[in-house]
Amino acid sequence: MGALYACLAVVAAVENIFPPVPADTVVAFGSFLAARGHGTALGAFLSTWIGNVAGAMLMYAVGRHFGADWLEARLARRGGADIGQKLERMYGKYGLVAIFMSRFLPGIRAVVPPFAGALRVPPLRAGAMIATASAIWYGAVTIVAYRLGANWEQASDRLAGYQRSIGIAVAVVAVVAIIILLVRRRRR
Repeated sequence: MGALYACLAVVAAVENIFPPVPADTVVAFGSFLAARGHGTALGAFLSTWIGNVAGAMLMYAVGRHFGADWLEARLARRGGADIGQKLERMYGKYGLVAIFMSRFLPGIRAVVPPFAGALRVPPLRAGAMIATASAIWYGAVTIVAYRLGANWEQASDRLAGYQRSIGIAVAVVAVVAIIILLVRRRRR
């Protein structure tokens, strides 16, 4: 179990450094495994939450150390200069609520902690907003995935039914498209 929880924590932390890493998927998988008897939902949640908050606060420290100019120059090289300006305006207008809400937006969630550091948001306040939002987000993902894992047989049967229905619908659309093509060719 320790290896599973450590892996969840590392992936959740890395998401803050390299946003394409799918921490949501990893916590969902860990919770699914917990429901199947390989760990606990609480363990999956805590390891992901702690890893995510630790990674976010590491990036906060990087932003605070290097400052706003460095961060904006770095984003400008990658074509995201306007993101920095938007975040700065959002924080100026909404304060800590902006930090809290942005943690629910994939992609943006990774940019917010270093900007909070660069804008010199007090670390305890930024950390509290990040930790609270991450707890809500990962808690919801954990619950949904755990319930899915606990009811996998039912979910699997439902998915099979949906797949059959979708397959039939795709087949009907394909047949209609072929008939339309044949009719158009014949008219020419």
